[in-house]
Amino acid sequence: MRIVVMSDSHRNAGAVDDVIEKNLDTADMFIHLGDGEYETDLVMMQYPNKDIRRVAGNCDRDSSLPDYLVVDLPGARIFCTHGHRFDVKYGLERIMSAAAQKKCNIILYGHTHERFQHYEDGVYIMNPGSCSCPRDGKPPSYGIIDITDKGIITNIADLK
Repeated sequence: MRIVVMSDSHRNAGAVDDVIEKNLDTADMFIHLGDGEYETDLVMMQYPNKDIRRVAGNCDRDSSLPDYLVVDLPGARIFCTHGHRFDVKYGLERIMSAAAQKKCNIILYGHTHERFQHYEDGVYIMNPGSCSCPRDGKPPSYGIIDITDKGIITNIADLK
């Protein structure tokens, strides 16, 4: 199974559409990690048969989206959140604790606009960066997670 992960599009519908279009034929699921409710609403109308999941970000004002969600899949249990409620700009301890309580082996978050990948104690941690306005001096990006019988592979790809 292939999951494409994006975050922090901040009303740049073109960036979200670019991520979807690049991965339309290979992705089984798309996850948006917040600060993109408006543009994901548009994409979900454009691709009604695609599995698109999302959470609220700190800039998704008056959102009815959840602060986090857990996605159960064969071989993976994924904790998805924007990250602002877990203070990810100051460390990953709180988000790792929350994911451990939910027995997740993949943690996905955004909010910092900076790419990050790490593997620790059987848990994959990924921030795909921002698909619209990165803050790490790198191009806009998104994440790819492949879950197979042989294991899990994570990668961060440039959008452009």
